[in-house]
Amino acid sequence: MITNKKKQGRTRAQESSSAIERMYITMRHLFNRGFYKPMGVSGETLREALLLLRPEIYGSIGEEKAELEGLLYVVDRLPQGIEECTFINLTSDEGYANSHFKAIIPPKRRRNCYRIDDEQMNIEITRGRSEIYDILTHLTFLFVESHKISKRVLIDEEGTTVRDWQKLENAVTATKKLTQKEREIAITHTANILGRTFNELTEAYPKFATESQPERLLHIVYWLGKLAIEETINNNKRTITFSPVLRERLGHHIHGEIWADTIKAALHKNDLLERPIHIISANMHSVMNSLFAKGTLKGADAKKDIFQTYEALSDSKNSLLRNKVEKSALQNGMIYIKDSSGTNIDIQIFDSDKIDFSKTEFKYLEEAKANKAVIFVMDYAFGEQAYETLDELLKPINVNGKSVHLDVKSISIMGKAGILEGGKGDVMIPNAHIFEGTADNYPFKNELSKNDLLDCGVSVFEGTMVTVLGTSLQNKEILKFFKKSTWNVIGLEMEGAHYQKAIQAASRVRGSINEDVKVRYAYYASDNPLETGGTLASGGLGTSGVKPTYVITKKILEQIFNS
Repeated sequence: MITNKKKQGRTRAQESSSAIERMYITMRHLFNRGFYKPMGVSGETLREALLLLRPEIYGSIGEEKAELEGLLYVVDRLPQGIEECTFINLTSDEGYANSHFKAIIPPKRRRNCYRIDDEQMNIEITRGRSEIYDILTHLTFLFVESHKISKRVLIDEEGTTVRDWQKLENAVTATKKLTQKEREIAITHTANILGRTFNELTEAYPKFATESQPERLLHIVYWLGKLAIEETINNNKRTITFSPVLRERLGHHIHGEIWADTIKAALHKNDLLERPIHIISANMHSVMNSLFAKGTLKGADAKKDIFQTYEALSDSKNSLLRNKVEKSALQNGMIYIKDSSGTNIDIQIFDSDKIDFSKTEFKYLEEAKANKAVIFVMDYAFGEQAYETLDELLKPINVNGKSVHLDVKSISIMGKAGILEGGKGDVMIPNAHIFEGTADNYPFKNELSKNDLLDCGVSVFEGTMVTVLGTSLQNKEILKFFKKSTWNVIGLEMEGAHYQKAIQAASRVRGSINEDVKVRYAYYASDNPLETGGTLASGGLGTSGVKPTYVITKKILEQIFNS
């Protein structure tokens, strides 16, 4: 007798899953509507879904105390000064770059933002829907946190505030630089407002500071609270609008098409259009350094272990060393295309015919020159943008009235992902991508296997990967379900299913590229969202990401040159 009877109640994972679906549908509805007030009736569904979901990245969003790590994660991805703005306008690329407005680029997300006046911030969306979901989720978190502040500082409906708030206001509006004593007094009052300890705030303080704004944490807390108080007392609600041009253009691959056309024109100009092409989606340094670092560095640098060299090159302080390698690459057949289409995806093209393999890690692959392979490296795409860019790139090009198909031999995707068993720096090799919130799944034959990476000194996991709508929507219950169920999910990321959708469409349906195109996927873990203190909000990978990045890059290049 089978006794696997299901309980009638909904599990936390099911509740979370429907909360994500609700957020997804609501965000599309609000976008079509053209504007909404996040803390008004129109934003209620988003707020409720986010509070029900309580994503790992936003820590204590559901509690009374303020969330500091989540706040830092969000402000790093939004333009500086956004906490002061009542009107946030999401626009397409509408020509602000040619105006007197200075572009504000968030440190952890490449997007152009423009402060129009004291009250308005414009954020340029050129990377598709995923970017809109990302921003709206972050703003919802920000506004929920701001109302926590106003609840703690308001005494009555007339707008009388507690003494802590007045002291914070004095510190923020002071024109002179704060002394250490004044700063600590201000931190004491702010800690009280946020429901956190003096110690917690002192630790977080330098992480928020910038050169132009050393007291930025006080500034953020004050302005978030100030606007929330105005919403509560005067009903002066913050508003998010979507420009008519953005609503008209979204989903039409406008930026992706310009991007792909620029690349194909460069390939044509350099007589590379009809050569065998290997596409790699990765960062802008690992392929270049793997091919040119060894031959470029002299003296003490050359004697170092190659991974120490890669670590040194990944440090932004070593700009001289980096420039040296880049210069050598440009002199030996690398073509660099800085993006101007708005996709924010830069390009490197390597002509293997011009590489001196005796000066590389790949000495025994001198015969690879006979293949005349062209290695095409594209920077990371963002979410759904992966489909837009790859779909446009794989389309044939019209040359003098003749349709020319690219001879794409392989497509390799190397990315960062969250891991579900293991820790930061480990490697995941997927055999299928599942698209979260849908029944879509994309199985494929991965040319990379666990055995290829066993000697790399990090743990390697094989299984399926889930492509999520946004990393900031994940919570433990959903992830545990994916891990424990027969889906056998080993990690989560944002682009895999979108890349695979474009590859399958081009190779199996549209006939734009060979049906037997080789596919490689490998991810290294940037975080473990199931571990407390292991989420993205707990900070970056540091140098622990260097080894897996270069081990994967080396394997991809070896397979390309051996093909």
